[in-house]
Amino acid sequence: MSKNYETVIGLEVHVELATKTKIFCGCSTAFGGEPNSHTCPVCTGMPGSLPVLNKQVLEYAIAVGLATNCEITRDAKFDRKNYFYPDNPQNYQISQLYLPICKNGRVEIETGNGKKYVGIHEIHMEEDAGKLIHDEWEDCSLVDYNRSGVPLIEIVSEPDMRDAEEVIAYLETLRMLIQYLGASDCKLQEGSMRADVNLSVREVGEKEFGTRTEMKNLNSFRAITHAIEHERERQIDLLEEGKAVVQETRRWDDNRGYSYAMRSKEDAQDYRYFPDPDLMPVHVSEEMLDKIRAKQPEFRTEKIERYKREFDIPAYDIGIITESKHMADLFEEATALCGQPKKVSNWLMGETLRLLKEKNEDPEDIRFSPKHLAQLISLVDAGAITGPVAKEVFEKMFEEDVDPEVYVEAHGLKTVHDEGALREVVEKVLAQNPQSVADYKGGKQKAIGFLVGQTMKAMKGKADPGLVNRMLKEMLEETAK
Repeated sequence: MSKNYETVIGLEVHVELATKTKIFCGCSTAFGGEPNSHTCPVCTGMPGSLPVLNKQVLEYAIAVGLATNCEITRDAKFDRKNYFYPDNPQNYQISQLYLPICKNGRVEIETGNGKKYVGIHEIHMEEDAGKLIHDEWEDCSLVDYNRSGVPLIEIVSEPDMRDAEEVIAYLETLRMLIQYLGASDCKLQEGSMRADVNLSVREVGEKEFGTRTEMKNLNSFRAITHAIEHERERQIDLLEEGKAVVQETRRWDDNRGYSYAMRSKEDAQDYRYFPDPDLMPVHVSEEMLDKIRAKQPEFRTEKIERYKREFDIPAYDIGIITESKHMADLFEEATALCGQPKKVSNWLMGETLRLLKEKNEDPEDIRFSPKHLAQLISLVDAGAITGPVAKEVFEKMFEEDVDPEVYVEAHGLKTVHDEGALREVVEKVLAQNPQSVADYKGGKQKAIGFLVGQTMKAMKGKADPGLVNRMLKEMLEETAK
């Protein structure tokens, strides 16, 4: 008879910090660039080169620690994690094992089963490795060290999560906090946020943890969900067959929907950690802590409460808008300019989300400015352009952030208020649609909707719909006499 099993999950989340330069040298962290062009003797591990800590990395790490309710280590230090791999130029990675910058934190998550806390064991600073590029044509591997030395924080959770839903809720909470801080864009698809999943199973009621595996190569919430479900089933199948789960690192292949073993799971002693002799210990003063605390932003929960008090928009809209700091900032700035919170919200909730989904982009990718959105709303309010024209202009704004006033003027999109020109078009529409005219005169009021649509089409959406409606009714009444 099959037993009941519980899944136990902890995460190691790597976040690439949004500094302009690397953690221990002045090389650029800009994404892209010719291979090995953002490098120097320090980040390529040349003998005799000396690292110097980037202060902004420390400040971001502390800010994330405060946001996740961690204790800040007042005297932290760096350690060397020794291992050989071609993309690791020094044959060690500078990280933190013994005195990480943050520890003993927690975040609140919300799932379908309610709220719960996930503990954070520690947050430490470290450098990223380079990137191996496998050339199948030449049957060789090339190394690009542009990424080597890019600053990371690693957020290590306690094993407090029990299913994929809780894992995704935890990751979304972390991502939102970090984006609000401006510490990282946290784009999984670009690798600026990466999660390794440590998972084990045990019988329900059992106190001891089972043997865990670590899964890597998870670059989307979808992949994380599938990997968790697959690994849970794989471990349960092994236990049901009386076999042992092996502690190992596994690589998830999302295209094929399965994982495979990469290597046996190393412990800390396998890396021969020792204090880095080239870096001084980091002392965090009370003054520094106070400055970082003072800079902490208004986070989402506080923003939601303020929006409820200040803006007359639905709670659902507030929830979606505040999920992204970029979108929330856009909403607030556009509202301040045009004084129309509901209309700003409508454009964000409607056309903006539609186009983001269509183009498979995130709210952080929105390019149009609050000023231009406010201008577009004012143009519609003033009757200078119609709704259909506004949508056309907005699509161009979404792509290129064009000035809507300039664009409308340059493309002749202003609403036609010339009654003489409009009368000519209405007369043609009535002449071309005798059946709809007859239907309207026969009492079918809906027929006028078709005639309005035909007139707007003929006017390329530039006629005032109210004026079209009124003129059609007047002319239909005249012909009925």
